[in-house]
Amino acid sequence: MSTLGLLENKIEQQKTMTNLVGLVLSALGAEEAAHLLINLVPDDHKELCNMVLDCCSEAGAHLLGQRLCIINDVYRMNFESLFVEMYSEARGLLEESNVAKFFAHLLAADALPWHVLGCISLSEHNTTPSKQIFVKYLFQELADHLGLRSLNGRLSDPALRGYLELIFPRDDLDNTRFAINFLTGIGLGGITENLREYYYLTSHPELAF
Repeated sequence: MSTLGLLENKIEQQKTMTNLVGLVLSALGAEEAAHLLINLVPDDHKELCNMVLDCCSEAGAHLLGQRLCIINDVYRMNFESLFVEMYSEARGLLEESNVAKFFAHLLAADALPWHVLGCISLSEHNTTPSKQIFVKYLFQELADHLGLRSLNGRLSDPALRGYLELIFPRDDLDNTRFAINFLTGIGLGGITENLREYYYLTSHPELAF
């Protein structure tokens, strides 16, 4: 078979398997669906994670992804990689809002480690409108899941500080202002309190003591 033929077969197989994920989700709960799909796709963890992500708008997909992360760290690591990939390649498409909400669920459920947010940068020169849309849906969904106070508490965890330096930048006041304005503009000014205090004191050094 030609290379083109092999590629076409792979694409068709992916469509079929993705449809299967949707079918399984419509018939089974997340835990049963996870075990069944693991048996159907036993040797390709990344492929199964891709298939679940392709169905992330389906009812139950968020719980299925969460369950896979709990069952085996290999699935969790693949979803971590997919998070970085989806953020890096964001193009502002409508379906990416569903992807962002899917990952927000995994984060809120602690199925994904929060250090994965380290790939996100909120500075004028290191972001794009498409990435900003992804971040908007991600953080708004996190706030819906956790509440603004709890979200702020999670993001203020000292253990995460090194991973969140690009979300709450302190390297340059222009970057700091950009991040504050962006987060405030999407209704999440409550998580910028520490950054606002830093910005104010740094831009008014005479007030620091």
